[in-house]
Amino acid sequence: VTGSMHLIHVNGKKLLLDCGLYQGKRKLAFERNRDMPFKGSSIDAVILSHAHIDHSGNLPSLVRSGYEGPIYSTAATHALATYMLLDSAKIQESDIKYVNKKRKRKKQRPFEPLYLRDHAVQTINQFKQVDYGDFFEPMPGVKCRLHVAGHMLGAAVVELVFETEEEPIRLVFSGDIGRSEMPILKNPELVDGVNYIIMEATYGNRNHVRGGDATQMLLEAAKRTIDQKGKLIIPAFSVGRTQEIVYRLNLLWESGDLPKMKVFVDSPMAVNATSVFRDKKHIDSFDEEMLKQILLQEDEDPLAFGDLHYVRSGAMSKQLNTYKDPCIIISASGMCEGGRILHHLKHNITKPNTTIMFTGYQAPHTLGRIILDGTKDIIKIFGEPYEVKAQVSKLDASSGHADQTELLEWAQKIHEAGKLRKVALVHCELDGAEPLKKLLKENGIGPVIIPDRGSSMQLKTS
Repeated sequence: VTGSMHLIHVNGKKLLLDCGLYQGKRKLAFERNRDMPFKGSSIDAVILSHAHIDHSGNLPSLVRSGYEGPIYSTAATHALATYMLLDSAKIQESDIKYVNKKRKRKKQRPFEPLYLRDHAVQTINQFKQVDYGDFFEPMPGVKCRLHVAGHMLGAAVVELVFETEEEPIRLVFSGDIGRSEMPILKNPELVDGVNYIIMEATYGNRNHVRGGDATQMLLEAAKRTIDQKGKLIIPAFSVGRTQEIVYRLNLLWESGDLPKMKVFVDSPMAVNATSVFRDKKHIDSFDEEMLKQILLQEDEDPLAFGDLHYVRSGAMSKQLNTYKDPCIIISASGMCEGGRILHHLKHNITKPNTTIMFTGYQAPHTLGRIILDGTKDIIKIFGEPYEVKAQVSKLDASSGHADQTELLEWAQKIHEAGKLRKVALVHCELDGAEPLKKLLKENGIGPVIIPDRGSSMQLKTS
């Protein structure tokens, strides 16, 4: 589900869609992220669907290996990616520094980070902002237009039109497809006259809880936390999921339903990302309800309320480990693979009155997936063993990814135009792709392929 990266050969040039970090088993992830299948100097243009690190996080490696061209994205994606890539570079440097201390003691050769802060800065300077709905030419003979994806702020479905001697070929790259009727963001937009789709299938094998009210689930978890005199720990991605949870808690606080308890957002990245969400320049991504909340005189900031505290400093973060009163702590990373969430898990995961509530997809082999799957084994945090005694739950209704039914509906509406020739399912585990492929075929949509890493398909005029 991670490491999004698709290379298009057209008119003797190369166009790259996304350049994300692969996440999973540490050794494999590092090798795959380091050993990209091409040099950056061979790429002519890049289009970025959205800022999540599994779509954007290896752009500095591309730049490090010689890429000097433009990186096209929406303004909101550029703003969010600025924070995320700088943060990613910081993590690369600090993690390698920590590992190399151990390697030095063992007289082993030191590792190099994937990239440095300077590479991230250079990458950020190569962004070119484009507006939703406006055609632009990333290279001669290719037109591109970005459509609202509804997955996160600034996320885009990428429409490409290739001019040929016969008729134009239209390709759509879904990026990550969002969901209808989710808070803050507009619903995903559709594209007409598409011939080929590169389509994500993260939840191709399942549906989210229907009728599940994420706001009500949060309220019930908060009340339970008060009753048990414990902590509600929410691992959440700094960009997108954190802001959605805060938005829901704000509604509960405004209505007077949220119990009297402090809510801490403990992630400098989330604090920075929230400032982008608050920027009214990005209202082209907001749904009507979010716009209404912004315009309400008594609540001009739907991402702030009286008991909410944004935590930047490490010192204040450490104080939460000894905080005695019931509280809610929202912290990154969402898959528990690094960041401050590990410290909160370390101090609370052995306590039965702690609730750990996951809010998004957990990739295989990540600590988040291991905990969510209900492991009975001892887990390790910072190399130390811990027994999971905390209660574990999932906020299913909060997922930012379209589920199986929503993916089918999205593809069906494109198929109805009658010009679709092939669908490639990507950004998924095989057990997610196979059921969706079968469902698409049953609904007359296809042919459908599930490409391996490194495989290719040819786009034809007929």
